[in-house]
Amino acid sequence: MKEDRKSLLRRLARSVNAGQLDRREFMALGSILGMSAAASYGALGLVAPTAAYAQEPQKGGVLRIGQQILDINDPRTYDWPQKSNVARQFCEPLVRWEADGSFTPSLLTAWEVSDDAKTYTLKVRQDAVWNNGDPFTADDVVFNIRRMADSTAEGNSMAARLGALREGDATEAAEGAVVKVDEETVQLNLFRPDISLIPSFGDYPALCVHQSFAGQLQDAPIGTGGFELVEFDIGGSAVLKRREDGKWWGGEVYLDGIEFIDLGNDDSAFAAAFDDGIIDMNDETQSNSEELFDAMGLNRAVALTATTAVARMNVNQPPFDDKTLRNAVQRAVDNALCLELAINGLGTVAENHHVAPVHPEYADVPRPPYDPELARQMLEESGHAGTTLELISIDDGELKDFADTVGAQLRDAGFDIERSVLPGASFWNNWTKYPFSTTSWGGRPLGVQVYAVAYKSGEGWNESGHSNPEFDAKLDEALGIFDPDARRPLMAELEKMLQDSGVIVQAYWRELAMHHTDAVMGYVRHPLREMHLEKVWLNS
Repeated sequence: MKEDRKSLLRRLARSVNAGQLDRREFMALGSILGMSAAASYGALGLVAPTAAYAQEPQKGGVLRIGQQILDINDPRTYDWPQKSNVARQFCEPLVRWEADGSFTPSLLTAWEVSDDAKTYTLKVRQDAVWNNGDPFTADDVVFNIRRMADSTAEGNSMAARLGALREGDATEAAEGAVVKVDEETVQLNLFRPDISLIPSFGDYPALCVHQSFAGQLQDAPIGTGGFELVEFDIGGSAVLKRREDGKWWGGEVYLDGIEFIDLGNDDSAFAAAFDDGIIDMNDETQSNSEELFDAMGLNRAVALTATTAVARMNVNQPPFDDKTLRNAVQRAVDNALCLELAINGLGTVAENHHVAPVHPEYADVPRPPYDPELARQMLEESGHAGTTLELISIDDGELKDFADTVGAQLRDAGFDIERSVLPGASFWNNWTKYPFSTTSWGGRPLGVQVYAVAYKSGEGWNESGHSNPEFDAKLDEALGIFDPDARRPLMAELEKMLQDSGVIVQAYWRELAMHHTDAVMGYVRHPLREMHLEKVWLNS
Protein backbone atom coordinates (compact mmCIF):
# COMPACT_ATOMS: atom_id res chain seq x y z
CA MET A 1 0.00 0.00 0.00
CA LYS A 2 1.26 3.47 -0.85
CA GLU A 3 2.42 5.44 2.19
CA ASP A 4 0.32 8.53 2.93
CA ARG A 5 1.87 11.91 3.73
CA LYS A 6 1.29 11.81 7.49
CA SER A 7 2.84 8.35 7.81
CA LEU A 8 5.76 9.48 5.66
CA LEU A 9 6.40 12.53 7.85
CA ARG A 10 6.21 10.48 11.05
CA ARG A 11 8.71 8.01 9.63
CA LEU A 12 11.05 10.77 8.45
CA ALA A 13 10.81 12.47 11.86
CA ARG A 14 12.00 9.22 13.44
CA SER A 15 14.88 9.17 10.93
CA VAL A 16 15.88 12.72 11.97
CA ASN A 17 15.86 11.81 15.65
CA ALA A 18 17.91 8.71 14.89
CA GLY A 19 20.51 10.81 13.06
CA GLN A 20 19.72 9.25 9.68
CA LEU A 21 18.19 12.36 8.04
CA ASP A 22 19.21 16.00 8.10
CA ARG A 23 16.81 18.28 10.02
CA ARG A 24 16.99 20.89 7.26
CA GLU A 25 15.76 18.34 4.71
CA PHE A 26 12.90 17.31 6.99
CA MET A 27 11.82 20.93 7.53
CA ALA A 28 11.85 21.57 3.79
CA LEU A 29 9.78 18.46 3.01
CA GLY A 30 7.31 19.18 5.81
CA SER A 31 6.71 22.72 4.58
CA ILE A 32 6.27 21.55 0.96
CA LEU A 33 3.48 19.28 2.19
CA GLY A 34 1.82 22.14 4.07
CA MET A 35 3.09 21.49 7.58
CA SER A 36 3.85 24.67 9.56
CA ALA A 37 7.27 25.22 11.09
CA ALA A 38 5.78 24.78 14.56
CA ALA A 39 4.20 21.47 13.54
CA SER A 40 7.44 20.26 11.95
CA TYR A 41 9.44 21.07 15.06
CA GLY A 42 6.69 19.46 17.12
CA ALA A 43 7.00 16.25 15.12
CA LEU A 44 10.67 16.22 16.15
CA GLY A 45 9.77 16.82 19.79
CA LEU A 46 11.16 20.36 19.65
CA VAL A 47 9.83 23.88 20.10
CA ALA A 48 10.09 26.17 17.07
CA PRO A 49 12.77 28.85 17.57
CA THR A 50 11.80 32.50 17.60
CA ALA A 51 13.79 35.45 16.31
CA ALA A 52 16.13 36.91 18.90
CA TYR A 53 17.82 40.30 18.63
CA ALA A 54 20.89 41.41 20.57
CA GLN A 55 19.23 44.83 20.67
CA GLU A 56 15.88 46.31 19.76
CA PRO A 57 15.56 46.98 16.00
CA GLN A 58 15.64 50.65 15.04
CA LYS A 59 13.33 52.27 12.54
CA GLY A 60 14.65 54.57 9.84
CA GLY A 61 17.51 54.99 7.40
CA VAL A 62 18.12 54.01 3.78
CA LEU A 63 19.91 50.74 3.05
CA ARG A 64 22.33 51.11 0.11
CA ILE A 65 23.10 47.95 -1.84
CA GLY A 66 25.67 47.43 -4.58
CA GLN A 67 24.02 45.27 -7.24
CA GLN A 68 23.43 45.24 -10.99
CA ILE A 69 20.21 46.96 -12.08
CA LEU A 70 18.65 44.82 -14.80
CA ASP A 71 15.30 45.06 -16.58
CA ILE A 72 12.37 44.13 -14.30
CA ASN A 73 9.65 44.21 -16.95
CA ASP A 74 7.87 40.87 -16.26
CA PRO A 75 8.65 38.68 -13.22
CA ARG A 76 7.81 35.38 -14.92
CA THR A 77 10.68 36.01 -17.38
CA TYR A 78 13.31 36.81 -14.73
CA ASP A 79 16.49 34.87 -15.36
CA TRP A 80 18.68 36.42 -12.66
CA PRO A 81 18.04 37.00 -8.94
CA GLN A 82 19.18 40.64 -9.25
CA LYS A 83 15.95 41.42 -11.10
CA SER A 84 13.79 39.90 -8.41
CA ASN A 85 15.73 41.54 -5.58
CA VAL A 86 14.42 44.92 -6.72
CA ALA A 87 10.91 43.75 -7.60
CA ARG A 88 10.48 41.58 -4.50
CA GLN A 89 10.47 44.61 -2.25
CA PHE A 90 7.06 45.62 -3.64
CA CYS A 91 5.82 42.44 -5.40
CA GLU A 92 5.49 39.21 -3.45
CA PRO A 93 5.28 35.48 -4.19
CA LEU A 94 2.57 33.10 -3.05
CA VAL A 95 5.18 31.18 -1.06
CA ARG A 96 8.53 32.23 0.37
CA TRP A 97 11.64 30.05 0.28
CA GLU A 98 13.45 30.69 3.55
CA ALA A 99 17.19 30.59 4.10
CA ASP A 100 16.78 27.45 6.25
CA GLY A 101 15.35 25.54 3.29
CA SER A 102 11.71 25.61 4.42
CA PHE A 103 8.74 27.25 2.72
CA THR A 104 6.49 29.71 4.52
CA PRO A 105 3.26 31.44 3.49
CA SER A 106 3.40 34.83 1.80
CA LEU A 107 0.33 35.69 -0.30
CA LEU A 108 -1.02 32.30 0.69
CA THR A 109 -1.65 31.50 4.35
CA ALA A 110 -1.58 27.70 4.00
CA TRP A 111 -1.79 24.83 1.53
CA GLU A 112 -2.69 21.18 1.50
CA VAL A 113 -1.35 18.52 -0.87
CA SER A 114 -3.12 15.27 -1.67
CA ASP A 115 -1.33 11.99 -1.08
CA ASP A 116 -0.95 11.49 -4.83
CA ALA A 117 0.50 15.05 -5.30
CA LYS A 118 -2.12 15.84 -7.94
CA THR A 119 -4.46 18.13 -5.96
CA TYR A 120 -3.30 21.28 -4.20
CA THR A 121 -5.63 23.36 -2.02
CA LEU A 122 -4.34 26.90 -1.57
CA LYS A 123 -5.61 29.23 1.15
CA VAL A 124 -5.52 32.87 0.03
CA ARG A 125 -4.34 35.65 2.32
CA GLN A 126 -7.28 37.89 3.22
CA ASP A 127 -5.38 40.88 4.67
CA ALA A 128 -3.14 41.72 1.69
CA VAL A 129 -3.81 44.95 -0.21
CA TRP A 130 -2.29 46.15 -3.49
CA ASN A 131 -0.58 49.54 -3.14
CA ASN A 132 -3.24 51.08 -5.42
CA GLY A 133 -5.88 50.23 -2.79
CA ASP A 134 -7.34 47.07 -4.37
CA PRO A 135 -7.74 44.02 -2.12
CA PHE A 136 -5.73 40.92 -2.96
CA THR A 137 -8.18 38.13 -3.80
CA ALA A 138 -8.51 34.53 -4.94
CA ASP A 139 -9.03 35.92 -8.45
CA ASP A 140 -5.51 37.39 -8.27
CA VAL A 141 -4.13 33.96 -7.39
CA VAL A 142 -5.92 32.35 -10.35
CA PHE A 143 -4.77 35.15 -12.67
CA ASN A 144 -1.12 34.84 -11.66
CA ILE A 145 -0.93 31.04 -11.75
CA ARG A 146 -2.54 30.92 -15.18
CA ARG A 147 -0.15 33.55 -16.59
CA MET A 148 2.84 31.72 -15.09
CA ALA A 149 1.71 28.49 -16.76
CA ASP A 150 1.45 30.09 -20.22
CA SER A 151 4.19 28.53 -22.34
CA THR A 152 3.51 30.88 -25.28
CA ALA A 153 4.95 33.85 -23.37
CA GLU A 154 8.52 34.36 -24.58
CA GLY A 155 11.11 33.82 -21.87
CA ASN A 156 8.56 32.55 -19.32
CA SER A 157 10.57 30.02 -17.31
CA MET A 158 7.67 29.50 -14.89
CA ALA A 159 5.90 27.57 -17.64
CA ALA A 160 8.44 24.76 -17.22
CA ARG A 161 7.76 24.65 -13.50
CA LEU A 162 3.97 24.50 -13.92
CA GLY A 163 3.77 22.04 -16.80
CA ALA A 164 1.56 19.66 -14.77
CA LEU A 165 -1.29 22.18 -15.10
CA ARG A 166 -1.30 21.72 -18.88
CA GLU A 167 -2.80 18.74 -20.67
CA GLY A 168 -0.68 17.02 -23.31
CA ASP A 169 0.80 19.54 -25.73
CA ALA A 170 -1.42 22.41 -24.57
CA THR A 171 0.28 25.77 -24.11
CA GLU A 172 -1.95 27.08 -21.29
CA ALA A 173 -3.33 25.72 -18.04
CA ALA A 174 -6.44 23.63 -18.65
CA GLU A 175 -9.84 25.11 -17.81
CA GLY A 176 -10.31 22.94 -14.74
CA ALA A 177 -6.68 22.98 -13.61
CA VAL A 178 -6.84 26.27 -11.67
CA VAL A 179 -10.18 26.66 -9.91
CA LYS A 180 -11.47 29.35 -7.56
CA VAL A 181 -13.44 27.41 -4.94
CA ASP A 182 -14.43 30.47 -2.89
CA GLU A 183 -12.98 33.83 -1.87
CA GLU A 184 -10.42 32.13 0.37
CA THR A 185 -9.58 29.00 -1.61
CA VAL A 186 -8.01 28.07 -4.95
CA GLN A 187 -7.67 24.44 -6.02
CA LEU A 188 -5.09 23.13 -8.47
CA ASN A 189 -5.89 19.91 -10.31
CA LEU A 190 -2.76 18.49 -11.92
CA PHE A 191 -2.56 16.11 -14.87
CA ARG A 192 0.42 14.36 -13.30
CA PRO A 193 1.91 14.31 -9.80
CA ASP A 194 4.35 17.11 -9.01
CA ILE A 195 5.95 17.48 -5.58
CA SER A 196 7.90 20.57 -6.73
CA LEU A 197 4.89 22.88 -7.15
CA ILE A 198 5.21 24.68 -3.80
CA PRO A 199 8.99 25.18 -4.24
CA SER A 200 8.25 26.53 -7.72
CA PHE A 201 5.89 29.13 -6.26
CA GLY A 202 8.79 30.18 -4.02
CA ASP A 203 11.28 30.61 -6.88
CA TYR A 204 12.34 34.13 -7.80
CA PRO A 205 10.40 34.44 -11.11
CA ALA A 206 7.13 33.66 -9.22
CA LEU A 207 6.35 37.19 -8.01
CA CYS A 208 2.67 38.12 -8.32
CA VAL A 209 1.46 41.08 -10.38
CA HIS A 210 -1.81 43.04 -10.41
CA GLN A 211 -4.50 42.00 -12.89
CA SER A 212 -3.99 45.31 -14.71
CA PHE A 213 -0.37 44.35 -15.46
CA ALA A 214 0.57 45.34 -19.01
CA GLY A 215 4.11 43.99 -19.30
CA GLN A 216 6.35 46.72 -17.84
CA LEU A 217 6.49 46.44 -14.06
CA GLN A 218 8.77 49.46 -13.63
CA ASP A 219 6.20 51.67 -15.41
CA ALA A 220 3.28 50.57 -13.21
CA PRO A 221 4.84 49.19 -9.99
CA ILE A 222 1.68 47.90 -8.32
CA GLY A 223 2.43 45.35 -5.63
CA THR A 224 1.44 44.03 -2.22
CA GLY A 225 4.81 44.38 -0.46
CA GLY A 226 6.15 46.61 2.29
CA PHE A 227 7.99 49.03 -0.03
CA GLU A 228 7.09 51.11 -3.09
CA LEU A 229 9.25 51.69 -6.17
CA VAL A 230 10.13 55.38 -6.59
CA GLU A 231 12.85 55.46 -9.27
CA PHE A 232 14.26 52.89 -11.66
CA ASP A 233 17.13 53.21 -14.13
CA ILE A 234 18.63 50.15 -15.84
CA GLY A 235 22.38 50.16 -15.25
CA GLY A 236 22.01 53.03 -12.79
CA SER A 237 19.95 52.71 -9.62
CA ALA A 238 16.61 51.64 -8.18
CA VAL A 239 15.07 53.56 -5.28
CA LEU A 240 12.32 52.31 -3.00
CA LYS A 241 10.58 53.84 0.01
CA ARG A 242 8.54 52.46 2.88
CA ARG A 243 4.95 51.93 1.80
CA GLU A 244 3.01 55.09 2.59
CA ASP A 245 -0.48 53.70 3.26
CA GLY A 246 0.71 51.38 6.04
CA LYS A 247 -1.36 48.50 4.65
CA TRP A 248 1.30 45.85 4.20
CA TRP A 249 -0.06 42.66 5.75
CA GLY A 250 3.24 42.04 7.55
CA GLY A 251 3.23 45.38 9.38
CA GLU A 252 5.53 48.30 8.74
CA VAL A 253 9.09 47.63 7.62
CA TYR A 254 11.98 49.11 9.62
CA LEU A 255 13.80 50.88 6.81
CA ASP A 256 12.73 54.25 5.41
CA GLY A 257 13.97 53.08 2.05
CA ILE A 258 16.36 51.04 -0.09
CA GLU A 259 18.70 52.14 -2.85
CA PHE A 260 20.23 49.62 -5.24
CA ILE A 261 23.33 51.01 -6.99
CA ASP A 262 24.80 49.42 -10.11
CA LEU A 263 28.59 49.15 -9.77
CA GLY A 264 29.11 46.68 -12.60
CA ASN A 265 30.87 43.35 -12.07
CA ASP A 266 34.33 44.48 -10.90
CA ASP A 267 34.80 43.88 -7.18
CA SER A 268 37.41 46.66 -7.01
CA ALA A 269 34.55 49.09 -7.62
CA PHE A 270 32.63 47.52 -4.74
CA ALA A 271 35.69 47.76 -2.48
CA ALA A 272 36.03 51.46 -3.32
CA ALA A 273 32.31 52.00 -2.68
CA PHE A 274 32.56 50.32 0.73
CA ASP A 275 35.67 52.36 1.53
CA ASP A 276 33.95 55.63 0.55
CA GLY A 277 30.79 54.83 2.50
CA ILE A 278 28.65 54.68 -0.66
CA ILE A 279 27.16 51.23 0.00
CA ASP A 280 26.24 49.23 3.11
CA MET A 281 26.23 45.78 1.49
CA ASN A 282 26.79 43.99 -1.80
CA ASP A 283 24.78 41.35 -3.60
CA GLU A 284 27.60 38.85 -4.00
CA THR A 285 31.32 38.62 -3.35
CA GLN A 286 33.42 36.87 -5.98
CA SER A 287 35.64 34.16 -4.54
CA ASN A 288 38.87 35.91 -5.53
CA SER A 289 37.82 39.06 -3.62
CA GLU A 290 36.81 37.56 -0.29
CA GLU A 291 40.20 38.10 1.37
CA LEU A 292 40.14 41.78 0.35
CA PHE A 293 36.67 42.39 1.80
CA ASP A 294 37.50 40.43 4.95
CA ALA A 295 40.62 42.56 5.43
CA MET A 296 38.47 45.70 5.18
CA GLY A 297 36.67 44.65 8.36
CA LEU A 298 33.38 43.87 6.60
CA ASN A 299 31.04 41.16 7.83
CA ARG A 300 30.89 38.05 5.65
CA ALA A 301 27.63 36.15 5.26
CA VAL A 302 27.45 32.81 3.48
CA ALA A 303 24.68 30.37 2.59
CA LEU A 304 24.55 26.60 2.33
CA THR A 305 23.91 26.28 -1.36
CA ALA A 306 23.61 24.26 -4.55
CA THR A 307 25.02 27.15 -6.58
CA THR A 308 27.33 26.14 -9.40
CA ALA A 309 28.71 27.01 -12.81
CA VAL A 310 28.62 24.86 -15.94
CA ALA A 311 30.65 24.76 -19.12
CA ARG A 312 27.89 23.51 -21.33
CA MET A 313 27.77 22.32 -24.91
CA ASN A 314 24.65 22.85 -27.00
CA VAL A 315 23.70 19.61 -28.76
CA ASN A 316 21.88 21.55 -31.49
CA GLN A 317 25.02 23.45 -32.47
CA PRO A 318 27.78 21.67 -34.48
CA PRO A 319 30.24 20.25 -33.61
CA PHE A 320 28.65 19.59 -30.21
CA ASP A 321 25.95 17.45 -31.77
CA ASP A 322 28.67 14.76 -31.53
CA LYS A 323 28.37 12.89 -28.20
CA THR A 324 31.89 11.45 -28.43
CA LEU A 325 33.30 14.97 -28.66
CA ARG A 326 31.25 16.09 -25.65
CA ASN A 327 32.41 13.14 -23.56
CA ALA A 328 36.00 13.84 -24.65
CA VAL A 329 35.68 17.40 -23.32
CA GLN A 330 34.50 16.03 -19.95
CA ARG A 331 37.40 13.57 -19.70
CA ALA A 332 39.92 16.34 -20.46
CA VAL A 333 38.86 18.51 -17.52
CA ASP A 334 39.99 18.00 -13.92
CA ASN A 335 37.05 19.23 -11.82
CA ALA A 336 39.20 19.60 -8.71
CA LEU A 337 41.56 21.94 -10.58
CA CYS A 338 38.57 24.03 -11.72
CA LEU A 339 37.45 24.34 -8.10
CA GLU A 340 40.89 25.55 -7.06
CA LEU A 341 41.56 27.98 -9.91
CA ALA A 342 38.06 29.35 -10.60
CA ILE A 343 36.86 29.94 -7.02
CA ASN A 344 39.99 29.54 -4.87
CA GLY A 345 38.79 26.22 -3.51
CA LEU A 346 35.79 27.80 -1.72
CA GLY A 347 33.42 24.92 -2.38
CA THR A 348 33.36 21.20 -3.12
CA VAL A 349 34.04 19.12 -6.23
CA ALA A 350 30.99 18.15 -8.32
CA GLU A 351 30.35 15.20 -10.63
CA ASN A 352 29.00 16.62 -13.92
CA HIS A 353 25.35 15.80 -13.13
CA HIS A 354 24.02 19.02 -11.46
CA VAL A 355 22.47 17.46 -8.35
CA ALA A 356 24.09 18.56 -5.11
CA PRO A 357 24.75 16.77 -1.82
CA VAL A 358 22.41 19.31 -0.14
CA HIS A 359 19.51 18.07 -2.28
CA PRO A 360 17.47 15.54 -0.24
CA GLU A 361 17.31 13.01 -3.12
CA TYR A 362 21.02 13.27 -4.03
CA ALA A 363 22.58 10.01 -5.16
CA ASP A 364 26.34 9.49 -5.15
CA VAL A 365 27.14 8.84 -8.81
CA PRO A 366 30.88 9.30 -9.42
CA ARG A 367 31.92 10.73 -12.77
CA PRO A 368 34.32 8.94 -15.12
CA PRO A 369 37.84 9.93 -14.03
CA TYR A 370 39.93 12.75 -15.46
CA ASP A 371 41.99 11.23 -18.28
CA PRO A 372 43.49 13.67 -20.82
CA GLU A 373 45.14 10.87 -22.84
CA LEU A 374 41.83 9.09 -23.28
CA ALA A 375 40.22 12.46 -24.08
CA ARG A 376 42.71 12.93 -26.91
CA GLN A 377 41.87 9.47 -28.30
CA MET A 378 38.15 10.24 -28.13
CA LEU A 379 38.75 13.57 -29.86
CA GLU A 380 40.47 11.72 -32.71
CA GLU A 381 37.60 9.20 -32.87
CA SER A 382 35.07 12.02 -33.14
CA GLY A 383 36.80 13.40 -36.22
CA HIS A 384 37.16 16.85 -34.65
CA ALA A 385 40.90 16.87 -33.84
CA GLY A 386 41.30 19.70 -36.35
CA THR A 387 38.10 21.55 -35.40
CA THR A 388 38.45 24.86 -33.58
CA LEU A 389 36.16 24.94 -30.54
CA GLU A 390 35.17 28.44 -29.39
CA LEU A 391 34.57 28.70 -25.63
CA ILE A 392 32.60 31.86 -24.76
CA SER A 393 32.26 33.57 -21.38
CA ILE A 394 31.53 36.86 -19.71
CA ASP A 395 34.60 39.11 -19.51
CA ASP A 396 35.31 38.98 -15.77
CA GLY A 397 34.71 37.14 -12.51
CA GLU A 398 34.13 33.47 -11.80
CA LEU A 399 32.70 32.53 -15.19
CA LYS A 400 35.75 33.93 -17.01
CA ASP A 401 38.14 32.19 -14.61
CA PHE A 402 36.21 28.93 -14.96
CA ALA A 403 36.24 29.17 -18.77
CA ASP A 404 39.97 30.00 -18.77
CA THR A 405 40.66 26.93 -16.63
CA VAL A 406 38.57 24.63 -18.83
CA GLY A 407 40.09 26.10 -22.00
CA ALA A 408 43.67 25.66 -20.76
CA GLN A 409 43.07 22.00 -19.84
CA LEU A 410 41.49 21.29 -23.22
CA ARG A 411 44.50 22.81 -24.98
CA ASP A 412 46.83 20.66 -22.87
CA ALA A 413 44.87 17.60 -23.98
CA GLY A 414 45.28 18.52 -27.65
CA PHE A 415 42.04 20.34 -28.41
CA ASP A 416 42.11 23.42 -30.66
CA ILE A 417 40.49 25.99 -28.38
CA GLU A 418 39.63 29.62 -29.06
CA ARG A 419 38.55 31.74 -26.06
CA SER A 420 36.07 34.59 -26.55
CA VAL A 421 34.94 37.00 -23.83
CA LEU A 422 31.93 39.31 -24.04
CA PRO A 423 30.69 42.20 -21.88
CA GLY A 424 27.93 41.13 -19.53
CA ALA A 425 25.16 43.02 -21.33
CA SER A 426 26.03 41.28 -24.61
CA PHE A 427 26.64 37.85 -23.13
CA TRP A 428 23.42 37.54 -21.14
CA ASN A 429 21.23 38.63 -24.05
CA ASN A 430 22.00 35.32 -25.77
CA TRP A 431 23.08 33.05 -22.93
CA THR A 432 20.95 30.06 -24.03
CA LYS A 433 22.15 30.11 -27.66
CA TYR A 434 25.96 29.77 -27.62
CA PRO A 435 27.51 26.48 -28.84
CA PHE A 436 29.97 26.31 -25.90
CA SER A 437 29.94 28.68 -22.95
CA THR A 438 30.06 29.01 -19.17
CA THR A 439 27.01 30.04 -17.16
CA SER A 440 26.13 30.20 -13.47
CA TRP A 441 23.19 28.41 -11.89
CA GLY A 442 21.61 29.24 -8.55
CA GLY A 443 20.55 26.43 -6.27
CA ARG A 444 17.03 25.05 -5.95
CA PRO A 445 15.60 23.14 -2.97
CA LEU A 446 15.09 19.90 -4.92
CA GLY A 447 17.25 18.18 -7.50
CA VAL A 448 14.16 17.35 -9.57
CA GLN A 449 13.48 21.09 -9.86
CA VAL A 450 16.89 21.67 -11.42
CA TYR A 451 16.30 18.91 -13.94
CA ALA A 452 12.77 20.11 -14.82
CA VAL A 453 14.00 23.64 -15.54
CA ALA A 454 17.43 23.01 -17.07
CA TYR A 455 17.44 19.60 -18.79
CA LYS A 456 13.89 18.62 -19.73
CA SER A 457 13.25 18.60 -23.47
CA GLY A 458 12.20 21.90 -24.98
CA GLU A 459 12.16 24.07 -21.86
CA GLY A 460 13.21 27.72 -22.08
CA TRP A 461 16.23 27.48 -19.76
CA ASN A 462 17.50 24.24 -21.32
CA GLU A 463 20.63 25.92 -22.66
CA SER A 464 22.33 22.66 -23.66
CA GLY A 465 19.40 21.52 -25.81
CA HIS A 466 19.46 18.23 -23.88
CA SER A 467 16.56 16.09 -25.10
CA ASN A 468 15.93 12.51 -24.05
CA PRO A 469 12.39 11.06 -23.85
CA GLU A 470 13.52 8.39 -21.36
CA PHE A 471 15.05 11.08 -19.13
CA ASP A 472 11.83 13.14 -19.34
CA ALA A 473 9.67 10.13 -18.44
CA LYS A 474 11.81 9.18 -15.45
CA LEU A 475 11.84 12.80 -14.31
CA ASP A 476 8.03 12.93 -14.43
CA GLU A 477 7.98 9.76 -12.33
CA ALA A 478 10.43 11.24 -9.80
CA LEU A 479 8.33 14.41 -9.53
CA GLY A 480 5.50 12.27 -8.17
CA ILE A 481 7.44 10.74 -5.24
CA PHE A 482 7.38 12.60 -1.91
CA ASP A 483 9.86 10.41 -0.04
CA PRO A 484 13.45 11.44 -0.96
CA ASP A 485 14.71 7.95 -0.10
CA ALA A 486 12.24 6.42 -2.53
CA ARG A 487 13.10 9.06 -5.12
CA ARG A 488 16.85 8.50 -4.86
CA PRO A 489 17.13 5.35 -7.04
CA LEU A 490 15.40 7.20 -9.87
CA MET A 491 17.63 10.21 -9.28
CA ALA A 492 20.69 7.97 -9.54
CA GLU A 493 19.49 6.87 -12.98
CA LEU A 494 18.81 10.46 -14.04
CA GLU A 495 22.21 11.66 -12.80
CA LYS A 496 23.96 8.89 -14.73
CA MET A 497 21.97 9.66 -17.89
CA LEU A 498 22.89 13.34 -17.71
CA GLN A 499 26.56 12.53 -17.03
CA ASP A 500 26.68 10.16 -20.00
CA SER A 501 25.06 12.70 -22.33
CA GLY A 502 28.20 14.84 -22.00
CA VAL A 503 26.32 18.14 -22.18
CA ILE A 504 28.03 19.76 -19.17
CA VAL A 505 31.27 20.07 -17.32
CA GLN A 506 29.84 20.88 -13.89
CA ALA A 507 32.95 20.98 -11.78
CA TYR A 508 32.06 22.33 -8.33
CA TRP A 509 29.51 23.53 -5.81
CA ARG A 510 30.44 26.88 -4.34
CA GLU A 511 29.79 28.91 -1.26
CA LEU A 512 27.50 31.90 -1.82
CA ALA A 513 29.07 34.80 0.05
CA MET A 514 28.38 38.52 0.42
CA HIS A 515 29.66 41.29 2.67
CA HIS A 516 28.09 44.11 4.66
CA THR A 517 29.04 46.78 7.15
CA ASP A 518 28.45 46.63 10.90
CA ALA A 519 25.42 48.90 10.47
CA VAL A 520 23.36 46.24 8.66
CA MET A 521 21.33 44.19 11.12
CA GLY A 522 18.90 41.31 10.70
CA TYR A 523 20.08 40.27 7.24
CA VAL A 524 20.22 36.54 6.49
CA ARG A 525 22.05 35.25 3.42
CA HIS A 526 19.78 33.28 1.10
CA PRO A 527 20.84 30.18 -0.91
CA LEU A 528 19.63 31.80 -4.17
CA ARG A 529 20.85 35.37 -3.54
CA GLU A 530 17.30 36.46 -2.76
CA MET A 531 17.07 39.59 -0.61
CA HIS A 532 14.30 39.63 1.98
CA LEU A 533 14.60 43.06 3.56
CA GLU A 534 11.35 43.55 5.50
CA LYS A 535 13.02 42.89 8.85
CA VAL A 536 16.45 44.35 8.05
CA TRP A 537 17.39 47.50 9.94
CA LEU A 538 20.32 49.90 10.29
CA ASN A 539 22.16 50.40 13.55
CA SER A 540 22.83 54.12 13.76
